[in-house]
Amino acid sequence: MNYKERFEQLSYSPKHVNTVIGDALKAEAFEYCAGYAEYLDKGKTEREAACISREMAERAGFVPLNSKDSLNAGDKVYMMNREKAIALAVIGKDGVEHGVNLVGAHIDSPRIDLKQRTLFEDESMAWLKTQYYGGIKKYQWLALPLAMHGVVMRADGTVVEVCVGEDAQDPVFTITDLLPHLAQDQMQTELSKAFKADNFHVLCGSLPMGDDDIKEKVKFHILCLLNEKYGITEEDFVSADIELVPAHKARDVGFDRGIIGAYGQDDRVCAYAALKSILELDGIPQKTAVCMLVDKEEVGSMGNTGMRSRFFELMLCEMAAKLGIAADALALNRILSASKCLSADVGAAYDPQFSEVHDRRNSAFAGCGVLMSKYTGGRGKSDSSEASAEFVAYIRKVLNDAGVLWQTGELGKVDVGGGGTIAQYVANLGLEVLDLGTPLLCMHSPFELANKMDVYMTYKAYKAFFEV
Repeated sequence: MNYKERFEQLSYSPKHVNTVIGDALKAEAFEYCAGYAEYLDKGKTEREAACISREMAERAGFVPLNSKDSLNAGDKVYMMNREKAIALAVIGKDGVEHGVNLVGAHIDSPRIDLKQRTLFEDESMAWLKTQYYGGIKKYQWLALPLAMHGVVMRADGTVVEVCVGEDAQDPVFTITDLLPHLAQDQMQTELSKAFKADNFHVLCGSLPMGDDDIKEKVKFHILCLLNEKYGITEEDFVSADIELVPAHKARDVGFDRGIIGAYGQDDRVCAYAALKSILELDGIPQKTAVCMLVDKEEVGSMGNTGMRSRFFELMLCEMAAKLGIAADALALNRILSASKCLSADVGAAYDPQFSEVHDRRNSAFAGCGVLMSKYTGGRGKSDSSEASAEFVAYIRKVLNDAGVLWQTGELGKVDVGGGGTIAQYVANLGLEVLDLGTPLLCMHSPFELANKMDVYMTYKAYKAFFEV
């Protein structure tokens, strides 16, 4: 063995997936990504993603957990949480008494929400008042075609589903921007202060209707259209979950089609991989496999549909009871302590156009495989979850044995970057946790980018973890 061979044997550096895999595996990756793109287009909100995930689960033979009086190895079950989150499980040979293998991802994404008193008229135009959700660069949402998704709960208890802007024949909505000819002062203003969130008014109408007795004729026109189509009144917006998201579809990027560009890849790229990996498990796993797709991660995982809720614990107790295990506090804590989790969330891929914010030697690179992050948080590891050396070594072996190409990375230089995932909340329950997900370019933008090789390796990684 010469020095070069010896150096390659001893050193570590990530390799581009496309230079390692063969044509057959590349074709598999592209086929997988076609299904993923369809999932993105159909599930642009957490409600839609949860609903589509349930439909896919039922087609794969999963049934509601509450429909089973008892459970046996090989059973496939799921639980919904208020139509905004879903958990799926395949009961393993060990039941749950000795812990489960959990892959947890989130299905909410940064977006624009409507306020409760949203509709108003100004200068013969109808507008909608909004509140932004999650970490958004505000300027990216201006002068962008937006689609409206969500539900309206009428006072009589009936539900009205709303989806406008996705069909080619639909109208779209937008937040107006200032033309550069008049923006001298705006362009001299600090970026974080140049765009006021309270001025994020969505243009939704411009044609007046009615006689002189109607003061706000454009607003009146919009209210009439909404009542005719959906049977709702202005008061019904008080009990509505309406979100505005980019109206574009997922698209291939580049002449070689090696990248997927789409809204909401943080974190539906990992959510879809987790879902597909549990739906396609071969045989009965040794450990019970659990996939959790939760809400509210982008705003701190708060609320009864986020990871900080008791949803995961409830599902474990329900499964334990149906397996004949006493689901008391001691038993639950023993199950949690014996469990392992992959926190399935995205990370930042190195962008050479913004190299000054990256630590190149500790960055992930698009196309080099699934991203492993030993710790998250920022600025002295604040609010971080850090995996133990033992668990990182365990996952390395799982991935290496399965031929999954992986890399390590952090979210920016020390004191520059940082971010959080659901890992810290899972770790607080006593599980071993490691962040493992897809590196993205343009994260938290209306058009995020993921290399198809990384997307596919993320799926292969979760499947290997479930099957170990």
